[in-house]
Amino acid sequence: MAQLETKVFTAHVPLPLADKVDQLAARLERSRGWIMKQALSAWIGQEEERSRLTREALADVDAGLVTDHQSVQAWADSLGTDKPLLVPR
Repeated sequence: MAQLETKVFTAHVPLPLADKVDQLAARLERSRGWIMKQALSAWIGQEEERSRLTREALADVDAGLVTDHQSVQAWADSLGTDKPLLVPR
């Protein structure tokens, strides 16, 4: 397997967070660097998914695939009553 090129990042981390990283590293028997790579990869994945979902939602808005506020409010107000409305579409 080929070795990926790497780049060193330096960050000032608050001591309580650094302590948590150290605790995780010890518990998992991994290095701080491994913990940081895992955390950064997970965060980037979340941000990429958030961006994708935002673009998808904006495309729906542009296509007119939206539910008006009044319909959603009427549905929410009906919850907990004897005759709740169907979820607006």
